[in-house]
Amino acid sequence: MFKFQRIEMQKKIAIAIDGYSSCGKSTLAKALAKELGYVFIDTGAMYRAVSLYALRNKMIVEKEIDIDELVRRLPEITLYFELNKQTGLPEIVLNGENVESEIRSIQVSSFVSRIAEIREVRSKLIFEQQKMGAAGGVVMDGRDVGSVVLPNAELKLFITCDPAVRALRRFNEMIQKNPTVTLAEIQQNLAERDYIDTHRALDPLIQVDDAVLIDNTNLTPIQQLELALNLVRERQSS
Repeated sequence: MFKFQRIEMQKKIAIAIDGYSSCGKSTLAKALAKELGYVFIDTGAMYRAVSLYALRNKMIVEKEIDIDELVRRLPEITLYFELNKQTGLPEIVLNGENVESEIRSIQVSSFVSRIAEIREVRSKLIFEQQKMGAAGGVVMDGRDVGSVVLPNAELKLFITCDPAVRALRRFNEMIQKNPTVTLAEIQQNLAERDYIDTHRALDPLIQVDDAVLIDNTNLTPIQQLELALNLVRERQSS
């Protein structure tokens, strides 16, 4: 098996990875964190956990979100990550319960972009994310990491991919957990999330000027990782 040489750095930097849903951000972020010996932080998992909380507590009924009630109960929500000893990866914990599997459902996916539009939710989670990234040595992925959460990150990446390829990748991932899911459902969900993420008034998904664009449509995960590691090396020597 091909192995990368771990990069030793005197100063641990912050790496921000943004991009569209299901474009491989988390795959890259996890692998990059592992190679560098950094902490991986999935900001999307935090928004998904809040969405799951809202669903469980009947704050989402017939596709309508009771925003006032969710905002009122935000202080009740406690989020943190715990390390899965088998995978070596952090998993999201909601009020003491590991919900890493539940937050990946198509139902949660259907509401997460709308939940992420809520100002009070964003304020709460961004505050927590900035605390996590303050000391450096993190690889954080999401929609607004380079633009809002970690604007001073030493390396910013913006990941994109052909929509058809993204949908197929997501479908192959979801079908193992939910045999009834269809490719058409996935395509519609991704299109809706893309529109909301890029058009919301508060902290929309954008490629900031100092972010490096990576289109991984025709890249393998290993090729994408090597490209990102080369960029880390550049930042290390500059």
